Amino acid sequence: MKILITGCHGLLGQRLVKFAPPGCTIVATDVHADHQFTSPEIYRPCDLTDRDAVKELIDTVAPDNIINTAAFTNVDAAEEQRDLCWLVNVIAMENLVQAARRVHAGIYHLSTDYIFNGQNGPYRENDTPNPLGFYGQSKLAAEMVLKGSPLNFTIARTMVLFGHSVNKRPDFVGWLISKLRNGDPVHIVTDQIGNTTLNDDLARALWHLVRTSFHGVIHLAGREIISRFDFAHKVARIFNLDPSLINPISTADFKQRAPRPLNSGLVVDKAIYTLGLELSDAEGGLRKYKAVVENESV
Repeated sequence: MKILITGCHGLLGQRLVKFAPPGCTIVATDVHADHQFTSPEIYRPCDLTDRDAVKELIDTVAPDNIINTAAFTNVDAAEEQRDLCWLVNVIAMENLVQAARRVHAGIYHLSTDYIFNGQNGPYRENDTPNPLGFYGQSKLAAEMVLKGSPLNFTIARTMVLFGHSVNKRPDFVGWLISKLRNGDPVHIVTDQIGNTTLNDDLARALWHLVRTSFHGVIHLAGREIISRFDFAHKVARIFNLDPSLINPISTADFKQRAPRPLNSGLVVDKAIYTLGLELSDAEGGLRKYKAVVENESV
């Protein structure tokens, strides 16, 4: 089986490359080559917003499946850079679908809880989307592009991704650990509720879906629903940091540019009980993360 992984430099893409199962031929792509993240033997640079470049890449590689992790994910910037967000999240998907049709490739696509409004979560796979901000609108539009295609597809929705990566790609836990180790006080929202998701768990779950040819919509996230504030306190305890530096704040007081789904979360029963996937609770994910950081920094 030949697999094309997009967004291979990212927090998830790196781990998908690392955990590729035996028997899979991996080709990895991102906008700019950086061999800190991906060896040159498997890397092919490509701007997914360039239709001709995507066509050439997929015609050349002829993958059996594409795992699409590339995205514009800055939810605040999305409100001000709407054209760029739409280009990266929607037009790129249209380009991938058009090119994948030529070689009959399936697409496994990463989506988000931001397609929901966060008023009555947690959400199941068949709940009706209603995004609050432009980022969520663009991710929902990408889902609709894929659902409207004739391809075999999988939409895997996730949220609050954290974990180890080369060169410490940005994530909430890494940022928080750095702040607390420096003795810097932080303000963490108490009213945003949802799952926290370890990138290694998500990468392994996605590979299971590919190996078993699962198609459809699936929620892949940590198995526990928790507030960001309570999660931050777990980080402090597990990494032996000072929890008194963590101060509560409401989302409204933060005055962020983009609206956030507050009472959010994804129901992962289908993933756990039907597919038998291992998805950690908040503490379990953090302990795995700590073990990986200690092991891979040696």
